[in-house]
Amino acid sequence: MSKTKDEIQLEALAAIGDRRMAGVDIGTGVGKTAIGLEHMRRQYTDIKKFLVVYPSQTIRQSWIDDAKKFNLEYLLECITFTTYRSLTKHDYDYDYIYLDECHSLKAIHNKWLYGYLQQGGRVLGLTGTYPVHKNTEKGKMCNFYCPKVYTYSPDDAIEDEILNDYEIYVHEINLNKKGTIPKTGVHGDFMSSEVNDYKYWTEALDNASNPNEEQRLAIQRMKVLQSFKTKEHYTKLLLAEQTNKTIVFANTQEQADLLCSHSYHSSNDQSKANLESFKKGEITKISAVEQLSEGVNIPNLKVGIILHAYGNNRKSSQRIGRLLRLNPNDKATIHILCYIDTVDKQWVTAALKSFNQSKIHWIKPKFFEGLHY
Repeated sequence: MSKTKDEIQLEALAAIGDRRMAGVDIGTGVGKTAIGLEHMRRQYTDIKKFLVVYPSQTIRQSWIDDAKKFNLEYLLECITFTTYRSLTKHDYDYDYIYLDECHSLKAIHNKWLYGYLQQGGRVLGLTGTYPVHKNTEKGKMCNFYCPKVYTYSPDDAIEDEILNDYEIYVHEINLNKKGTIPKTGVHGDFMSSEVNDYKYWTEALDNASNPNEEQRLAIQRMKVLQSFKTKEHYTKLLLAEQTNKTIVFANTQEQADLLCSHSYHSSNDQSKANLESFKKGEITKISAVEQLSEGVNIPNLKVGIILHAYGNNRKSSQRIGRLLRLNPNDKATIHILCYIDTVDKQWVTAALKSFNQSKIHWIKPKFFEGLHY
């Protein structure tokens, strides 16, 4: 039997109970902020003090908006909001701390949180992308300070018809063989290709003499792949084919501005206006970077294009989560671009590991091949 949002939220609250430390891993669109507010309501007295820790302003605003929506506005008088960066600047004078997107925890928070718990504090972590690996920095922090007590995945929500279905298309793109990258060598200036540039950095990485050099070269190769123009050109062609509301997740602000007439990022003073126009349907295409990956709901968003996955399941999940807010009988389409025959394929495969593999389709481009700029 299908569950409703209310039933799922009550299950999560029951799992939290009166634990001093707990974490809830609940998929996008199911109402993790509503769970946090209801939990807060149950703890409330007029002398209680709550600290809500957030990674972005959009998430902070969602607490305020939901408190008003659910007639819990009075709770706002008891809440102090802070970013993860500023968490350690606070004193311990809070009855409960709510870590929204608790996967944002880092080792630098460890000393402060441990001291807070020693003073009798209590912690609730909320996320839709709980760290998969327990031995990573984020995994260790989450498993200690907000151990997972309840899980409800996006696929559970799709099955219960709370979220819409999705299909993911991975576009297998070849690197450009043409000389389009200006270089300066010992014999003067010349033009290199993406293929040759990737080969150069891969060979350098393979021949690294120590772990530090290997790490440096791995980062350099990733940056080189990010700088290649083939995905940008392909995205423009793919974007031109879209007739539904579409978001492009770019890797940099410069790339976002290049790919779309309307962009959303911290350096664009038109970002807020662009986002509102996009929500209302006044414009149907927008490009963004990480700020729009979490905490923003966009009505009727049916298509997403992701240029780079790079093995990060959390970022990929958040970006795909923007596409799971349609009516349950609708289906979202997510396009992910992948440089085939490179490490990019390993990154994309790793990023999509937690998704339903039957909904993932690896395809050769219908166009573009042989049409390199």
